[in-house]
Amino acid sequence: MLNSVFMNLLGRESLIAADNTWGLLGVMCLAVAFSIFLEQKYKWASKISGAIIALIIAMILANVGIIPTSSVLYDDIVWGVIVPMGIPLLLLQCNLSRIWKDTGRMLIVWIIGAVGTTVGAFVAYFLLRAPFGDASGLAKVASMMTGSYIGGGVNFAAMASQYAAGEDLTAAATVADNLLMAVYFFVLIAFASFKFFRKHYKHPHIDEVESGTKTADESVTQAAAFWSRKDISLKDIAVNIAYAVAIVWLAQIVSGFFAGIVPENPGPFMDFVGKFFGSQYVWITTFSVIVATCFHKQVEKMHGSQEIGTYLIYLFLFVIGVPANIMTVVTKSPLLLVLTAIMVCVNMLFCFFGAKLFKCDLEDAIIASNANIGGPTTAAGMAISQGWTKLVGPAMLVGVLGYVVGNYLGTIVGIVLGA
Repeated sequence: MLNSVFMNLLGRESLIAADNTWGLLGVMCLAVAFSIFLEQKYKWASKISGAIIALIIAMILANVGIIPTSSVLYDDIVWGVIVPMGIPLLLLQCNLSRIWKDTGRMLIVWIIGAVGTTVGAFVAYFLLRAPFGDASGLAKVASMMTGSYIGGGVNFAAMASQYAAGEDLTAAATVADNLLMAVYFFVLIAFASFKFFRKHYKHPHIDEVESGTKTADESVTQAAAFWSRKDISLKDIAVNIAYAVAIVWLAQIVSGFFAGIVPENPGPFMDFVGKFFGSQYVWITTFSVIVATCFHKQVEKMHGSQEIGTYLIYLFLFVIGVPANIMTVVTKSPLLLVLTAIMVCVNMLFCFFGAKLFKCDLEDAIIASNANIGGPTTAAGMAISQGWTKLVGPAMLVGVLGYVVGNYLGTIVGIVLGA
């Protein structure tokens, strides 16, 4: 193992020392840039996603001893600063008044799917608690996956930071999550061509594409189509960063107030109040949605918020991959893969049953479930790749709504299960 070689030659476990902040930052930024390049250049990488590629690169570099498994850069800068700043920038998309107006029946299916995700978290937890052996750790993972499978990776980042599940467990959960999501997205695409689903659901967008009136651009990857070039100025960057910092600062003040009013031996109600309202991510979410909804005209002028926020989350996912000890992934991921599979299957059942019950289209069920499990970017990307151009906007809108709902329900699941 290269770790022992570096220990003998350099007196440390990795080629780049843990206190070499600029060296580690350089590796992290280069890896994320390379991952984004691959995602937007090659279709195979677009299907995997740049986020997963960055995580895999980090795993390899850490396991062969190029970078350390722990550092101030990871803990204090990425977890402590970058993640909280990224979330309010991404939540600027979440204008609630527009979501209710523009998403149509897809919103109904998405809400049913969010309920299914939450139900799936409880089912998976109680089925796996005994064989897993660590009830508290499993509860934390269930909380993270509830957030993730309602709104995507942004919520995973928030719940992982809030409940501090431990680096190895968080990394193992991330690997299981990404593996399951990759498989599930292929399944969703396959559903669009299955005779069974076409027989039992209306599918106007599929018919439109197959009739030749709309076709997907085969020369452009999903990621490149979604992240097309936009206008951005120095003022946009300054305003976005100032906004993100201000929201996090205000959230910490308010959450600190609520955490401070809880007595030392609280009853069940006050314990819930302290944990829920004492979470900075609950308030980051709340304040961000208020701004996005009430000041949408000003928000529309803040170009680049989604790009900056997404880049910050990519940095977080690189750091998530760093402590992913291969043996831990091998020993822990199988059961965590079962947990994620249960949650995804329950979500799928709720989405497709709900779509049938409310007479929604097959495409609504597919995209709504994708928006639950993967978030707005994967949902919009799937709509783009299939040529369902009229669903790209609604997919994005219900996906960003998940950023809000996921943080709340993920927090509640964690509290109820004792995370």
